[in-house]
Amino acid sequence: MPTLITPLSGWGRYPVQFCELERPERYADLRPDADSVIARGQGRSYGDAALNENGRVLLTERVNRLLEFDMVNGILRAEAGTTLAEILDVIVPVGWFLPVTPGTKFVSLGGCVAADVHGKNHHHEGSFGDHVLSMELILADGSRVACSPSEKAVLFWATVGGMGLTGIIGEVTFKLIPIQSALMKVHHHAAVDLEQLFRLMQDPDLDDRYTVAWIDSLATGKKLGRGIAMCGHHAVAEDVPDNFHGDIKPAHSHSVPFDFPAWVLNPLSISAFNSRYYKREAGRRYPFLSNHDSYFYPLDAIAHWNRMYGKRGFVQYQCVIPDATSFEGIRKLLEELSNSRRPSFLAVLKRLGLQGRGLLSFPMAGYTLALDLPIHDKGLFVLLNELDRIVLQHGGRVYLAKDARLSAESFRAMYPRYAEWLAIKNAVDPQNRFSSSLSRRLGIGGYPA
Repeated sequence: MPTLITPLSGWGRYPVQFCELERPERYADLRPDADSVIARGQGRSYGDAALNENGRVLLTERVNRLLEFDMVNGILRAEAGTTLAEILDVIVPVGWFLPVTPGTKFVSLGGCVAADVHGKNHHHEGSFGDHVLSMELILADGSRVACSPSEKAVLFWATVGGMGLTGIIGEVTFKLIPIQSALMKVHHHAAVDLEQLFRLMQDPDLDDRYTVAWIDSLATGKKLGRGIAMCGHHAVAEDVPDNFHGDIKPAHSHSVPFDFPAWVLNPLSISAFNSRYYKREAGRRYPFLSNHDSYFYPLDAIAHWNRMYGKRGFVQYQCVIPDATSFEGIRKLLEELSNSRRPSFLAVLKRLGLQGRGLLSFPMAGYTLALDLPIHDKGLFVLLNELDRIVLQHGGRVYLAKDARLSAESFRAMYPRYAEWLAIKNAVDPQNRFSSSLSRRLGIGGYPA
């Protein structure tokens, strides 16, 4: 099969590395025919998780067939290269939805399993792996094995959240959730500071199936952490008035045609945007109906939105802080960010539920903060190291699917089940054929723990 050596990056466009690309045309061609190989779906992980500098990257985008859909019980089997967008086009019109979805639908099914993605409903329904019934995994020796929570469960939970390092995820069977409408019923609640925002997100009377909060990352002093808690659920029949004429279709897509100059996103421009956005959204005092695309995937309406951060790209820093220390930890992170005067165009807070069952799964009971930070100079990485220190001090961890620069020492402190995972990895991949730039940077895989 022909290969091509080309510069490649993740969605953050940092780092850029030369990788050998191979694009199988069909499922039967998925195999690890290289000493070092990692599978890549849509390339929407932000850092180097789907990069393999001087090694092979196996593109799965054409291995994307929907294989079986049980419309009575809501069970779908599909090849791992299938995107959530392709799945939604089929399931939503017949009354089903994804059990868990990240903030973009342009990700592959295999990527959702490998990163054990979470969504706005994690505090109620866990992460994606909790809804996977079975998968087929292609191992380093080329053999294909079925695994599930009850069959080869040890391998299954090493693969869920395992960042593609146990094998190539080939097929995935998972459970859907029923919906009565393609619409969402949403209620916004404004908070003047972080303390009020936490109270809103912890209030059982306000809680809904899906909850997320936007934070004004540049607010300081008494306004530190001000934001909008956005709570919603799939609309049922009684939520939709007979005279409703709203648009249930996704918003018209726009595109960023070129890289923005570095000066466009600066503290003044982002502060002005944040002030307008806060005022507008705080004014929505009553529940309203929205199409599901606008609620779950607002940035998908802007193609190539990562170009807004310029040629140098950006880092998305996402961490989770456990419940017991979450308020203090998030407060210190926002203070550090605010003091740095390095603007985050996007700052999102979500509540997470129980610890993920995958051995390297990111979620734990607590709160996760995600920040998009443009790369203007090396000083950004000094700031990120300080954020790591705060996260570790409060018992948290960084999300590997978003990471581009964490140290190996910090990784081991953040992921206490790594040694357990490594024993399984070494058993099924003793030559460490499945490796990536991320795994080498963090020292993941191979001997010893």
